[in-house]
Amino acid sequence: MSRSFWVYILAGESAATYVGVTNDIGRRLQEHKEKLVPGFSAKYNVTRLVYLEVFGDPRDAIAREKEIKGWRRSKKVALIEEKNPSWKDLSADW
Repeated sequence: MSRSFWVYILAGESAATYVGVTNDIGRRLQEHKEKLVPGFSAKYNVTRLVYLEVFGDPRDAIAREKEIKGWRRSKKVALIEEKNPSWKDLSADW
């Protein structure tokens, strides 16, 4: 059985974005939306899934997360808008 590892970007109503990696995207999004883990996403109400990539190898996912985290905001915005120009919540129908 192969596993999936997800790199994701969350956005809030403000300009804040959060980049993360997980092996269980459904569980992790629920944690963010319900503010179960204190931290950046809970503090800034960053709960809308606006970008998602999937990897088969955890090392690739972690490397991609670190790469995106190192970018300027403008480059992150361009990445999001390339696939999701309206910044809709990709998990709204889950």
